[in-house]
Amino acid sequence: MLAQLVINTQSGRGRTHAQATREALRDAGIAVVETAWPSEVVPQAECIVCAGGDGTLLEAIGSAITRNLPLGIVPLGTFNDLARTLGIPLDVGGAVQVIAARHERAIDAAHVNDRYYVNEASIGISSRITRLQTPELKQRFGFLGVIATAFTALRYARPIRAEIHFDGRHERLRTIQLTVANSQHFGGFLRVADVAIDDGHLELYSVDIRHLYEAFAIAHAMLTGRRFHVPGLRALRSQRFDVITRRPHHIAADGEPAGTTPATFEVFPKALRVFAPQ
Repeated sequence: MLAQLVINTQSGRGRTHAQATREALRDAGIAVVETAWPSEVVPQAECIVCAGGDGTLLEAIGSAITRNLPLGIVPLGTFNDLARTLGIPLDVGGAVQVIAARHERAIDAAHVNDRYYVNEASIGISSRITRLQTPELKQRFGFLGVIATAFTALRYARPIRAEIHFDGRHERLRTIQLTVANSQHFGGFLRVADVAIDDGHLELYSVDIRHLYEAFAIAHAMLTGRRFHVPGLRALRSQRFDVITRRPHHIAADGEPAGTTPATFEVFPKALRVFAPQ
């Protein structure tokens, strides 16, 4: 098998594990052509292999879908939400063995503002955290840097007035955090019950809390499947959401900038092929 290999050498783990990734692929009998970007076309490639975090994968999703190639994942990021969702080992050797086995799974791909994503897109606190997290900060402090920027973002959180149109319905929301999730696993620690990355739907979560302790109640409700019945949290399910805000607000998709509102979030059921454990 010939793979187009893309390694995010801008991240600390990408640099330290780059050579190990190349050697593991070679030892597994996988020939590689390494490129700087997934959008570069390798004519004979049978798959795209991304070694990096969810942001690196974000760049590859569109290429994999357009070229109808399966996507292999070597998780070298901070959270690695997609790898955790699919049960891909977080070590280089284990991840490469999944690719070498060539077992494919079709999963949903979400889309907003000409950007594909697989885990979640957000407006509000998460989007501000994304803008505060520079590559230098993440390389130097890792997860602690994420925590620090989260507290900074909370200090400046202001309510957003949003109109949501979906399935012929219209909702007006006051929110400090609006998340449109494609997967059951996102944000590094949330694993939501009763949803899946291949169920053909998106889940919209709107959070409006006045006190910090309410955030713990909301997280517990999402984890236990009670998210539709908890104060401070609105949960909606659809294949498409049109989101309008009074002024433009930044959107982050899988931790990367994805334009501003107004925006349409939609799902493409089972549009992305990935190598995953059986």
